[in-house]
Amino acid sequence: MSEAEFRAALLDSARAVPEGLIDPQGRPAGKRFAVYRNNVAVGLTEALEAGFPVLRRLVGAEFFTAMAGVFLRAHPPQSRIMMLYGAAMPEFLAQFAPVAGLPYLPDVARLELALRQSYHAADRPAVAAARLADLPPEDFLAARLGLAPALRLVCSDWPIHAIWRANTGGGDARPPVIRPESVVVLRPEFDPAPHLLGPGADAFIAALLAGAR
Repeated sequence: MSEAEFRAALLDSARAVPEGLIDPQGRPAGKRFAVYRNNVAVGLTEALEAGFPVLRRLVGAEFFTAMAGVFLRAHPPQSRIMMLYGAAMPEFLAQFAPVAGLPYLPDVARLELALRQSYHAADRPAVAAARLADLPPEDFLAARLGLAPALRLVCSDWPIHAIWRANTGGGDARPPVIRPESVVVLRPEFDPAPHLLGPGADAFIAALLAGAR
């Protein structure tokens, strides 16, 4: 039995228990493996539920659990840090046929990922206006300001900000107007928050993120 075979069986309950597994007394350990396999699936599913609460609300709890089972088999964890798990969800949703009729879901997942990444991003103190004012003209013109590590930009052809607000208790319960929306995620203190951008602001922030001066 290879490590790859063991991992595949661990993530897929339809697979047979790997041969050769025994308990400390030398007895077959198929039942123990089944319990462990179930615990792994439950743990990974709960990590996805915690990371994508709006996505779960949009598709329903039962569907989300079934979808998570497909996702975890296609995208097993690559890190022990569960806060990172689910990074492939937007791409997965874009190819997942059962949600083809909900084309905004990948971008909703991108927004939820951005919020999680912002929450765990490094701290960096803001530059005080007085410090900039004290710079000599030649230094001021040569200065380059960086954006906060917690800032994230998500641009979409869908009203992802309105969808997010409607499903987190902060927006209109009526169906949102179908339109493109760009969102910047900021974390001024402890909790990140998405902010809807006006026309042109997304291009400006994208240029700053790309290093434009």
